[in-house]
Amino acid sequence: MMDRIIDIEEVHKMWSEDSKIDELELDKESLKIPQLHSKYIKIFSDENQLLSRMMYGHQALERDKIEYFQGKMCEEDLKERGWEPLSMKVIRGDIPKYVAGDPHVISNLVRISDQREKVSLLSSIISNINNRSYMLTNAIKWKQFTSGIN
Repeated sequence: MMDRIIDIEEVHKMWSEDSKIDELELDKESLKIPQLHSKYIKIFSDENQLLSRMMYGHQALERDKIEYFQGKMCEEDLKERGWEPLSMKVIRGDIPKYVAGDPHVISNLVRISDQREKVSLLSSIISNINNRSYMLTNAIKWKQFTSGIN
C-alpha cells in the first residue's frame, strides 16, 4: 500500500514531467518505458484499492444513515460518529431522499467521484505509456525519412 495519498494535481504535475520526450535521445526514452510503467502502475493499483475501500465505506455509511433516519441508532453509536440525535420522525418512504441529501453522504460521494477521476487519469497515463514505444518508433522512422535514410 502507498505511503501517502497523492492528489490529482500531483499526478498531473508528475505526468507533465514524465511525459516529456527528448527528441535527441529517443533510444534512452525507449529504455525509460519500463520504469514509467512500473511507477504509474503502482500508483494506479494503490489508488484503485483506495477507491474500492471508499466505495465499501460508503455502503456502510448509507446503512448507518438509514438506521439513523429510521430512529434506530443508539446513543452510543451516535456519539461515536459525532451525530446529533434525530429531532424529527422521517416517514419510511422518505428515508432514501434524506439519505441522498445528507451532508455526510454527499461529502463522501464527492470524495469518491474525485478518486474515480484520479483512477481514470492514471489509467489513461498507463495507456499512453503502453503506446509510447510505437510513438518512439514512429519518431525514429520520421527522422530517418527526413534525413534520407532508408
